[in-house]
Amino acid sequence: MEIILKQDIPNLGFKDDLVTVKDGYATNYLIPKGLAIMAVPSEKKKLAETIRQRQFKEEKIRKEAEKLAEKLEDIEVKIGAKVGTSGKIFGSVNALQIADAIKEQFDLDIDRKKIMIDGDAIKEVGTYKATINLHKEVRPEIKFEVVGE
Repeated sequence: MEIILKQDIPNLGFKDDLVTVKDGYATNYLIPKGLAIMAVPSEKKKLAETIRQRQFKEEKIRKEAEKLAEKLEDIEVKIGAKVGTSGKIFGSVNALQIADAIKEQFDLDIDRKKIMIDGDAIKEVGTYKATINLHKEVRPEIKFEVVGE
């Protein structure tokens, strides 16, 4: 079944994308929750008009995201954490701590919801990578190092 997404859904698509999903997923989950609408011809026409009107604004947003991505490519963020004797940290490092560290060290505002850490929660000292979803076409990777305090 073809549907039009009303908001970004991880591993499926972005807002206003036309995607094909199984009938049950669409009718039992996406449509009742208000996450999508059925892609009937009239809705497809509305979508095409909306996309055409939004194209100029999207280009501007994408260029700003690319500029920010250039700044982010070369940085390495250091995050301090309390460490036990075995090298494991107390708690874990999450996207909020990464966003705060970027703001503090490089004065760049990144929304914590856009930061995706590779793998599970970070529970040991070391160097890791995270992907930042600035735009659906712009996803820079940053390196961050968890160091003991």
